[in-house]
Amino acid sequence: MKTRSLFQARPALLNLAAAVSLALLLSCQSATAGASDADQRAQALLGQMTLDEKIGQMVQADLSALHDKADIAKYFLGSVLSGGDSDPPNGDNSVGAWKKVVDECEAQALNTRLKIPILYGIDVVHGHNNVVGAVIFPHHIGLGATRNPQLMERVGRVEAEEMLATDAQWAFGPCIAVARNERWGRTYESFGETPELVQSLGAGEVRGLQGARLGGAGSVLACAKHFLGDGGTQDGIDQGNDVFDEATLRKVHLPGYVDAVKAGVGSIMVSYSSWNGVKMSGNTNLLTGVLKGELGFQGFLVSDWAAIDQLSSDYKKDIESSANAGMDMFMIPTGAGQKNNYQEFIKDLKELVTEGKVPQSRIDDAVRRILRVKFQMGLIDSPAGSKVDYAAAFGSPEHRAVAREAVRQSLVLLKNDKKALPLSKRAKRIVVIGSAADDIGTQCGGWTITWQGKPGLTTQGGTTILQAIKKTAGSSTVVDFSADGANLAGADAAVVVVGEQPYAEMKGDRTSLDLAASDAALIKKAHDAGVPVVTVLISGRPLVLGAALDSSDALVAAWLPGTEGQGVADVLFGDFKPTGKLPRAWPRNNQQLSADLFAASNQPQFTYGFGLTY
Repeated sequence: MKTRSLFQARPALLNLAAAVSLALLLSCQSATAGASDADQRAQALLGQMTLDEKIGQMVQADLSALHDKADIAKYFLGSVLSGGDSDPPNGDNSVGAWKKVVDECEAQALNTRLKIPILYGIDVVHGHNNVVGAVIFPHHIGLGATRNPQLMERVGRVEAEEMLATDAQWAFGPCIAVARNERWGRTYESFGETPELVQSLGAGEVRGLQGARLGGAGSVLACAKHFLGDGGTQDGIDQGNDVFDEATLRKVHLPGYVDAVKAGVGSIMVSYSSWNGVKMSGNTNLLTGVLKGELGFQGFLVSDWAAIDQLSSDYKKDIESSANAGMDMFMIPTGAGQKNNYQEFIKDLKELVTEGKVPQSRIDDAVRRILRVKFQMGLIDSPAGSKVDYAAAFGSPEHRAVAREAVRQSLVLLKNDKKALPLSKRAKRIVVIGSAADDIGTQCGGWTITWQGKPGLTTQGGTTILQAIKKTAGSSTVVDFSADGANLAGADAAVVVVGEQPYAEMKGDRTSLDLAASDAALIKKAHDAGVPVVTVLISGRPLVLGAALDSSDALVAAWLPGTEGQGVADVLFGDFKPTGKLPRAWPRNNQQLSADLFAASNQPQFTYGFGLTY
C-alpha cells in the first residue's frame, strides 16, 4: 500500500505526528529503562539462588499432576498451569473456585526462602474459556474475518480482565499459526491463511492482553504460539511435519512472530510440530539462532504439553536436547508415579548440569529470562497481583458488548439471492430449524469449559442464536422453532442453523470436510417447502457445501461465534450490515483443502477476501 510522505501532510497533522513521535520516544525510553531495571534485578536475584531453586523456576507442572500443592514450595516450581480439562476440584468451574486454586498455589510459592511467585498459566483460546460464565468470543478464524486489529486489542483487554478476576496472570495465547490446510483440527485457532492477516491481528491481541506495558493495570502475560510452522504441516496433520524450504518458513510462518516480538510479547510456546523431520522442541537454529538471536526476543520459551517427550525414547536425553536448544521452561503434565514426571525432570536436569551436559550458563540464561518477565509484571514486588478487583467485570454487560460486536464483524455473507436477507421485522412468521440454533455449546465449539467442548448448556450467560432471533424480531412476528423442520409450511422465511459439532486439536483432524448429510437434508427440506431459506453455518473452518449452497437463498458463515449469539441476529435483521471477509478461501470440493486456495487458477467456491453486504 502506498502512503504519502509525512512532509506532504497538512501542518496540523505534522504537529500531531510530532507529538505522537515524541510520545512514542518517551514510551520506548520508559520501556527500555523498565526492562533494564528488571534485567538488573533478575541478575541480582539469580546470584542468590541455588541450583535447585534455579531448576525449579524452569518447571511448569499441571495442576492435575501435582502430587501435593506443597510440592510447589518443595521443588521451588516457577509455574503451574491448568491445561485442557485440568480444573478445580469437584468439577467446580466457577470464578470463585478458580481463584481459590490459583491463590492456594501462589501461597505455596511464597512459602519458600526467596518467595518467588509462580506464574499461573491457562489456555485463553477465545476468552477465559475454562470458566463458567466467562464471555466467550468467536474463535480466531471468525476474528480473522473482521480484519480489525483494534477490535482484537479490545478482545485482549476483556480476556485479561476476566483472567484477573480469577488471579491467573499468564494467557496461552494468541495462537498465531498460519493455517494452510482445513483438514487441520486447529484451523479455527488461526486467524487465517495469510501471514499478513495473522501479523496484524496477533500483535493486536498481544497488545490487548499485556496492555501498554507488562505490569500495568489490567495486564497479563501473553504467550504467542506455537513456534514455528504448526499451521503448515503436511496434509494438515496435527503435531505433524512441515515439508518446505527455509524461504517458505520465513515468508509464511515467521512474520507473525516478528510482529508479536515487536509488540513486546513476553513468552512464546514452542510447537509440537517438525520442520523437515526435526522437532521444534530441539531445534537450536530456530529457537536460539532465529528467535532469540535474529529477532532479539527477550522473553522466555515454554514447551507445549509434554512436547519434549516426542524427541526420543530417552527422557533425560530429551531434556538435554531441548534445554541446550534454548527451551527455558518445561510444561510437564505428569506427576509422581507416572512416566516423565516433574520430579524426574528435576532430578535429570540437575544431573545433566553436574555432568556438564547442560552448561550452567544455559540454566542461568533460562532463569534470568523467567525472572526478568516476573519483575516486569510486578509479581515479585506485589505477588498478590493487582490491587484492582476485577470480579465485577467478569461476564459483565460491557464485556459481552465487545464480544457481540466481534460476532457482528466476523459474519461473512456468502450468498444473498432474491434479497433473502435482511430478514424483515414485519414478517408474520419466521421458522428457525436445526438443533444448533438453540445450543450454546455448539456455537462456542472446542476449548469451551472442557478441552473438546460439547453441545448443550455448557456455560452460563450469553445468548443462543434462536434466543437472539426471538429478541430481535418484530413484536408481531412469530418465531417458530423445531429441530427437524416439521413446522415449515406457511413461513415467510426459514433460518436453518447447521454445522460442525465441537472438537479441539487432533480430535478435529479430518480427511473430508463435506457438510454433514443430515444438515444438507435439512436445508433441502426447507428449500422444498418453497420458503426463502437463510442458512447459518456454524463451523471452525470452511466446509464443502455441495448442493446445500444451491438450496440456500442466503448463506452466512458464522464460524464459531461464542456466547453472544445476539451479534448474529443483529446482522440477520439488518441492524448492522455484514462486513466480514473470508480469512481463507472456501473450497469447492475435498481436493481443494490445501493452501493457496485464493489463487484464481484453483477456482475455489469463494475466494480469499470474499464477502457480500446489503
